[in-house]
Amino acid sequence: MRKTLYLKFIFAYLLFGIFGFIVVATFVSNMTLDACKQGAAGNLYREATIIADSYAADLYNSEVSLETVHQQLTALAGYTNTEIWIMNPSGRLVVRSGEMIPPNTEIYVKGFDPAELTGQLYTIGSFWDSFSTEQLSVIAPITGNYRTNGYVVMHLPMQAILKEANGLLNISYIELLFILFLSLIILIFFTEIVYQPLRRITKATEQYAVGNMRYPLTVESNDEIGYLAASLSYMAGEISRAEDDQKKFIANVSHDFRSPLTSIRGYLTAMLDGTIPPELREKYLQLVLNETDRLTKLTNGLLTLNNLGTKGMLLSRTDFDINNLIRSCCAMFEQQCRDKQITLELVLTGEELYVNADRDKIEQVLYNLLDNAIKFSHSDSSVRVETNEKRNRIFVSVKDSGIGIPKEDQGQIFERFYKTDLSRGKDKKGTGLGLSIAREIIRSHGENINVISTEGVGSEFVFSLPRSELNDQIEE
Repeated sequence: MRKTLYLKFIFAYLLFGIFGFIVVATFVSNMTLDACKQGAAGNLYREATIIADSYAADLYNSEVSLETVHQQLTALAGYTNTEIWIMNPSGRLVVRSGEMIPPNTEIYVKGFDPAELTGQLYTIGSFWDSFSTEQLSVIAPITGNYRTNGYVVMHLPMQAILKEANGLLNISYIELLFILFLSLIILIFFTEIVYQPLRRITKATEQYAVGNMRYPLTVESNDEIGYLAASLSYMAGEISRAEDDQKKFIANVSHDFRSPLTSIRGYLTAMLDGTIPPELREKYLQLVLNETDRLTKLTNGLLTLNNLGTKGMLLSRTDFDINNLIRSCCAMFEQQCRDKQITLELVLTGEELYVNADRDKIEQVLYNLLDNAIKFSHSDSSVRVETNEKRNRIFVSVKDSGIGIPKEDQGQIFERFYKTDLSRGKDKKGTGLGLSIAREIIRSHGENINVISTEGVGSEFVFSLPRSELNDQIEE
């Protein structure tokens, strides 16, 4: 396409021009000439009929003199650029425009036979060898007393008709040239508006195909081509970001697996070579067990994210009481709250508040948010869980009074393995996958999760769920 499409358009343009000239030179030329012949013959026949019914009839009725008729015909012949004759049925010329026929002189058209012209409006030729050049001739009968007394014959040189036809044909050629010029303008516009952008899109596609996703593609257009270019550029950007995320993901996975494995290997090696005395082995075995738990948790988190990221993930949607689920999740953290002297405040809308969602997955979201809130809250503080109903949506808020999240980190906390600098010292067992899992679960429900945080003050996570119609039945 890159090397042949434009040549095809050029070739089509040249063919259009060539065939246009052929058509004008043949079909249009013949049609123009025929139209000129028909038009001239029709005009001459009307004039000849008028002459036959007036001057010629008066001449044969002896109402006017021969000289008078000759003068009238000469004047009319000069005006119409024709030669006008009045003939007897025998072929003898009675009057001829221009030159007066001398008295007692008989001029005949040899072989003249009006019957040969029956059914024809005109004839083209020398008119029975009367002219050396081609003439278009029409004949109108002069009638009286129910018989043909003679004929009015008008001759127009074919050269005059050809001149008129050529003039009209020249107009056709000019129109064709004008059309070709307009077509050339269209071709130029096509080159600038369609072909050049397509070349840029093709070049960019080739670069994307070989892996150069950062190749710039800019097409300043608001039509489908511009939209295509923008879509390709967006696609390349998304693929580039996906590749970067994949590299970052692999690096993070490698790091998060390598750290516990290094610890496990170090502890076990130290126990085998006697560096760790027997009385301390139980302590370090517990550390090894903790590291294996961390690996298990990390593996499960990766599997969960992989399943959640699968397009068309099936959700087991049911109508359930979100307030009751919140109470159950909070009960799981009762011991942790006692240990850190943290108070859980529940501000729930109504005794029962039903949503339509996957209960197990929403429980996992609540667990992750509560776990983070308690983990990063200061001792003797509180964690507030609140539900609200707005516009057929149920909003759940988990708010802590902890270390908060720096503003520059808030756009990245939902990324896999991401941990802020403030959390690294406190989250020894964390995998950096909890918020990613929470976001994927909420997104799979077609809803959103957001964070509002101030460093040193605390964070609030808010997510929405579809409202269940069971709430209407409870209100009734």
